Amino acid sequence: MSESVYRVTEVIGVSSESWEAAARAAVGTAGKTVRDLRIAEVLRQDLTIGEGGVVNFRIRLAISFKYGTEE
Repeated sequence: MSESVYRVTEVIGVSSESWEAAARAAVGTAGKTVRDLRIAEVLRQDLTIGEGGVVNFRIRLAISFKYGTEE
């Protein structure tokens, strides 16, 4: 049986378009510096409001990635 170790960390994505776009931004940016991303879990969604309307959609994700092994 193969054993694996994963780390979970939180990231926050922001978009003026939607929560989906905010999530894509968070995963896309994290993926540039963290290899082998596996799962993203939505922890929280919120909005920033200004001038009577929604300014930004913010999403907090718990992302997991697998630790590499030297073989």
